[in-house]
Amino acid sequence: MSTETVPATSPAAARTAARPPASKAPTLRYERTFAARGHRILAGCDEVGRGALAGPVSVGLVAVDLATVRSLKGVRDSKLLSVADRNALVPKIKKWALAWGVGHASAAEIDLHGLTAALRLAGTRAWDQVCLTLRPDVVLLDGNFNWLSPERQGSLFDELDGADASGADDGGCTAEVHTRIKADMQCLSVAAASVLAKVERDAMMVEFAAAHPHYSWEINKGYATGSHRAAIDVHGPTPLHRMSWRLGSRERPGALESGNDLSPVGGMIGP
Repeated sequence: MSTETVPATSPAAARTAARPPASKAPTLRYERTFAARGHRILAGCDEVGRGALAGPVSVGLVAVDLATVRSLKGVRDSKLLSVADRNALVPKIKKWALAWGVGHASAAEIDLHGLTAALRLAGTRAWDQVCLTLRPDVVLLDGNFNWLSPERQGSLFDELDGADASGADDGGCTAEVHTRIKADMQCLSVAAASVLAKVERDAMMVEFAAAHPHYSWEINKGYATGSHRAAIDVHGPTPLHRMSWRLGSRERPGALESGNDLSPVGGMIGP
């Protein structure tokens, strides 16, 4: 057997060095730990569009039966897949899941309520779709912050009125929510949810691009590319842009450097 090595300066070595390491496929290993805690129906949840300048923020939810679910080949975090691979996975994921849903909150709703509340709104819409079929008893959410559960604000008068100090039920997800950093990379149900949300949101942005051709949404999907910001400088924002965010490449007169609900891209601005 040959023990010859490829010289470090050879083209083959250069190609090998430049090749990114293959990502490990997400599994159901972590999801199955919830079965030991007494859970049966788990929903993986992920969002897309958080950092875009235009279009909705979208939330996917995919419910599985921990007692019977099997692995699904080819699923990765949506950002790691090609357009063709994501599209091909959608019918497979919908057949694999017990129930699924994708909810959206518009740019206007982001402006009105703030990003966190808009995420909750989109997540509630996805939750309601899933609950038409069944009600998960636990949700696994990508990240380290639970933006999905309804906000409950107690009142000073709750004790006097005999009301529950947690506040009235304002709808939305009623299941336990557990967060996990990089769940979209490691957990199959969450990765599947990210694929459904990504494909549906991307299709919306392509459709929006036909009516607003200056911004190349069919390519950038509303995210903050240099050409997108430059187009906003020239043509101004549309009703589909998040008006409370810093949009163009030039500062707006009187704009604050940051607001009370910072975005991952550039930050929001004050009034």
